[in-house]
Amino acid sequence: MTSGRSQPDLKPRPMDALVVLFVVLSAAIIAVLVYGKRESENLTATVKHRGETVAQVVLDTLQEEKTVTIDGKYHLTVTVTRDGVSVTESDCPGQDCVHTGRITKAGQSIVCLPEQVIVTMEGSSPSPDVILG
Repeated sequence: MTSGRSQPDLKPRPMDALVVLFVVLSAAIIAVLVYGKRESENLTATVKHRGETVAQVVLDTLQEEKTVTIDGKYHLTVTVTRDGVSVTESDCPGQDCVHTGRITKAGQSIVCLPEQVIVTMEGSSPSPDVILG
């Protein structure tokens, strides 16, 4: 005896592919609009040594690579380009400042605790610390 209930037809149809394509394209466009903003506008790199500002450079107006040398108990070389800031050389123990790599967004920083050097990026639109989702 049959129960009288019919099974739904679950076969994909050509219109289903168009709906999926529309959703994927919409997601891509939204991602470009949200994450595709240029973060480097009005970025300023600030280098502080033992609380004193040693250098402050606006990245957008930088014409060529700039090198800031810190000499104290340890020697550090900070390299500033239009693309970002990095500590390229240091003789401090651990070399965490060198291993941090290049910072490119507002709110990022490089810290060398043994020599008390802080390199920060400041700008008009800081990047989020955490993204929840």
